[in-house]
Amino acid sequence: MSAFMGEVVGTMILIIFGGGVVAGANLKKAFSNGGGWIVITLAWGLAVTMGAFAVGSISGAHLNPAVTIALAITGDFAWNQVLPYILAQMIGAFLGACIVYLHYLPHWGATKDAEAKLAVFSTGPAIPHTFGNILSELIGTFMLVLGLLFIGANSFAEGLNPLAVGLLIVVIGMSLGGTTGYAINPARDLGPRIAHFVLPIAGKGSSNFRYAWIPVVGPILGGSLAAVFYTYIFKGVVLSSFWIVIAITVIVLLLAFFKTKGESKSIGKKVA
Repeated sequence: MSAFMGEVVGTMILIIFGGGVVAGANLKKAFSNGGGWIVITLAWGLAVTMGAFAVGSISGAHLNPAVTIALAITGDFAWNQVLPYILAQMIGAFLGACIVYLHYLPHWGATKDAEAKLAVFSTGPAIPHTFGNILSELIGTFMLVLGLLFIGANSFAEGLNPLAVGLLIVVIGMSLGGTTGYAINPARDLGPRIAHFVLPIAGKGSSNFRYAWIPVVGPILGGSLAAVFYTYIFKGVVLSSFWIVIAITVIVLLLAFFKTKGESKSIGKKVA
């Protein structure tokens, strides 16, 4: 199997288990309906573990564009492989979402809540707030990539690393995921969101592409920041991209902040 196919298969496994647990918790008449946040966060952690076990020896099991870009920034991954890896992750995420759709085929029509159906495929904010939402995704992915770099710096028994990564996903979900549903992975959100858009899901409603840029941009910024932070603080190396990453992050956050202020004023005028 090629590294490209490894990322396709690994990301597909990630979404089958991750999207599957949300479907089971959200869709009516599933025995697991109402499973709740603890079940979801545990299953997502195990989903990442299984994806990593499946293809870690083949592709390195990035399964996430933010991770791929971060590793390229640190010099641990070739830049000319970044776009192929991201494409593979997007394809895998889309295919995984399609399989979840087929698995729960009779349950879509039995569920009236369009937002609950969308949540099976993609994330959304508990409170819509552009600045707060992108900051949440940034922080969550910062901790993800920082944790991955921590784990990689330690010597574990063979086969134990994916378990450590799975536990990292669980703690991020339980601690930081309650604000935006912790996409922390552009492919995990955008690939299934596109699947939601194209699949014939009964009563599915909007795919909310207006929000879709946040779980793409936030994780990429957070992962990139973690990469330059780790190499500077823990290795004492200032990467050539250090100030570029900082500058882009500040600019995006400022734009998000002023966009949020504009949204708040607009809402205030409507209320008045």
